[in-house]
Amino acid sequence: MAASSSSLLYSSLLYSSLPNRRVDFFSTALSPFLSSKVRSSPPSLPRISRPIKATRSTMEPGQAAEARPSQPAMKLLFVEMGVGYDQHGQDITAAAMRACRDAISSNSIPAFRKGSIPGVTSGQMKLQIKLGVPHSLQQFLDVGRVKSIFPYGEIISVEVVDGGMICSSGVLVEEMGDKNEDCYIVNAAVYVGY
Repeated sequence: MAASSSSLLYSSLLYSSLPNRRVDFFSTALSPFLSSKVRSSPPSLPRISRPIKATRSTMEPGQAAEARPSQPAMKLLFVEMGVGYDQHGQDITAAAMRACRDAISSNSIPAFRKGSIPGVTSGQMKLQIKLGVPHSLQQFLDVGRVKSIFPYGEIISVEVVDGGMICSSGVLVEEMGDKNEDCYIVNAAVYVGY
């Protein structure tokens, strides 16, 4: 019965994609009369992909790009994602730190400590951090403070891209350091591997 109803639903969706056709639930009864070619070929959906572009580097001021050592490719194990907010005080670094804490706070990584990955020790854990930060605030982000929240693992890169959000917190609280009602939101993806 399930296969039959899913076939009817698929036929209904396929039939509804034909131009100038009005389709309702009962039009699925027409599916047996559609050509076998129409019934057997699923609709092709476009793949959406776009390149990821870094908007800020973590190189020290004055460090030449060619002097930066090349990093070997990391063997990726998993990705942790988080969101961080700074509702009062307008500190984009605080929001980024909270996003990273959110990303790593619900996970435990025993594989590195218990030898679950043959030939890999806990000292070989590597992290790549990607932060979505509103473009106008990226210059105020203190990457060193953000890195400090990771308890272990070698941070091999921090990439800052346009993202996150500035919205209103709805209230200005001077006692909490507010200069305005802005709330800063940062997204984080932490890639863990070796």
